[in-house]
Amino acid sequence: MTNAELVSRSEFHPWGRHSDALSGVTLFCDFDGPIMDVSERYYHTYCLGLADTQSHYQSLGQPLQLAALSQDQFWRMKQDRTPDTEIAMRSGLEPSQVSWFLKRVKQIVNQDTLLSQDRLQPGVIWALHLLHSHGARLVLVTLRQRDQVKQILNQHHLNHLFAAVWGAGDRDAAYNNHAQHKAALLQQAIAHSLQVGYSATRTYMIGDTEADIIAGQTHGITTLAVTCGIRSRSYLEQFEPTHIHSDLLTVAHQLLNCPALDYRA
Repeated sequence: MTNAELVSRSEFHPWGRHSDALSGVTLFCDFDGPIMDVSERYYHTYCLGLADTQSHYQSLGQPLQLAALSQDQFWRMKQDRTPDTEIAMRSGLEPSQVSWFLKRVKQIVNQDTLLSQDRLQPGVIWALHLLHSHGARLVLVTLRQRDQVKQILNQHHLNHLFAAVWGAGDRDAAYNNHAQHKAALLQQAIAHSLQVGYSATRTYMIGDTEADIIAGQTHGITTLAVTCGIRSRSYLEQFEPTHIHSDLLTVAHQLLNCPALDYRA
């Protein structure tokens, strides 16, 4: 495959195979949002972008009076998909200065020092093990670069839980989050699943953005949106996903029809 990187499986299931309740089910899942919390990185990228913009214009003899939004304010605006230009202007930038700021944000958002601020979502380790131990086939479909994702999976000892990782080649794809790119990537992942004998009728797309919902709907599969990522429930509702859940652990409990016990880690 040219666009996917298979992740080595382990025959050892550290928590044991509980049942085959989800045998034959394929769960295509986004990475940022359902699995990784990127809120710290995005907020600090925004703050650094403002600081660099202020320094740039200061060097041109144009001092700026900027005021960074609080993290809560910033994240609420991101979840409601407030345009980045509006976020920039609410921080004190003039329209003519916004493009420099946005360009700077894209330049630094994938720097290693900022990527290191990403964290696993609460409860996601339990959720992944729960799904895997009941027979679900887990496949990552992400606009992050494959190598980034593989490295993080290895760091957290999660690589054996995933049958495959389908990632983007463009370093900026995840930040841009274009629905057509996600749909094209999902199409390849679905085609491969069919080739290896999995049914398209027992297939789900799990994600936290409109790109994930649109991608799943484009290919006629069940869409499960989660609100723990970069979009709010009210925003996601506009795209009419099949179901909306709070996080991946809730998805796991719903698929298994079991109580939402709190095993968050």
